[in-house]
Amino acid sequence: MSEATPVLDIDWDTGWLREPALVKVIAALNTHGVETRVVGGAVRDAILGHPRGDVDLATTGSTDEVDRLATAAGLKAVPTGVAHGTMTVVSDGRPFEVTTLRHDVETHGRHATVAFGAAWEEDARRRDFTMNALYADRDGRLYDWVGGYPDLMARRVRFIGDPEARIREDFLRILRFFRFHAQFGHGAPDADGLAAAIRQRLGVLGLSGERLRQELLRLLVAPGAAATVEVMADCGILGLVTGGVAYIGSLEREVAVEAAEASPPDALMRLAAVAIAIPEDAERISDRLRLSNAQRHRLQAAAAGWWHVGPHLSEAVRKALLYRQGAQTYRDRATLAFARSGMAADDPEWRALRALPDRWPVPQLPVKGADIVALGIPAGPAIGAIISRLETEWIESDFSLRRDELLARAAAANQ
Repeated sequence: MSEATPVLDIDWDTGWLREPALVKVIAALNTHGVETRVVGGAVRDAILGHPRGDVDLATTGSTDEVDRLATAAGLKAVPTGVAHGTMTVVSDGRPFEVTTLRHDVETHGRHATVAFGAAWEEDARRRDFTMNALYADRDGRLYDWVGGYPDLMARRVRFIGDPEARIREDFLRILRFFRFHAQFGHGAPDADGLAAAIRQRLGVLGLSGERLRQELLRLLVAPGAAATVEVMADCGILGLVTGGVAYIGSLEREVAVEAAEASPPDALMRLAAVAIAIPEDAERISDRLRLSNAQRHRLQAAAAGWWHVGPHLSEAVRKALLYRQGAQTYRDRATLAFARSGMAADDPEWRALRALPDRWPVPQLPVKGADIVALGIPAGPAIGAIISRLETEWIESDFSLRRDELLARAAAANQ
């Protein structure tokens, strides 16, 4: 495909290219000999009819030219990555990343040494996957130098150029390969890409936990997560990421339960389902993926005692657990137990167990420390002990004891 040849006409929705904020940016950066096109995910998602996220642009202009042209048009230009040729142009409050055409001079992990002033085709060939190297100009013409459009139509995630060479440039591309396949792929992963990922898999061990976390959690909520994670486990890559055993059946059941309940994908519970059996697993994965404190606490709470939860529990015991643990931990433990159970995703007993927080508002203990002091009992450690005993009796009564009954018990015990 020559430098000036657009993709053959296709029927796709180009209305988004006329959104006012984007029009202002494109108009400002297509003057004085500068040419600017939308590139990457926004083009890919628009062709597929998927919701679009951020809109990125590629330009023949330098960062100085982008700054000058944007400012002259009344737009704000922010130098967010000048060393890599990137400016952020803000239009109607929306940020647009604009990057000068470039080609790699030297690659060394996450960031490459680049040279600017490249041709459009050179810029395309430095990107990771063919479906991410599609360009659209302001009139909706598509440009494709690497076969991205037919790959996208075939739902095929394919590296640009030699897959092993592209992976060695940044080993995170192994996880990105699987994540994009889980999100956009159909059938088995591209054979060449998969073979390269397997051969280069040990490179995953050198990646930071933060980068692994971002890719893995995004992969786990993709439409094809379960099947893709199974491939990763079979070829020894998932174990390098999580450091443990993979419970593929549990992940499949968690995905099925979410679908049966029409609930949104829960990345942490999917992670727990596929990788956590005991509390030590939660600790290891939290360290490996550098999870936030909130994520770490949630996983550890879910992993602690999920095996005690099941439909065999009486309603009173379920309520006691919900009261003691809180709605989040109760539901997470029930979810993990359900995923491990082997039962069908629409099993009514398991679904009723998980749904308890939705149908039973957790009550508050009707007495407080001040109520005990008002009985003439001196303030001090004894008050806490009394409250704890009353709380236990209240729970054992299936939360039926009233405030006056609890206070009467406290008074009687103090006589």
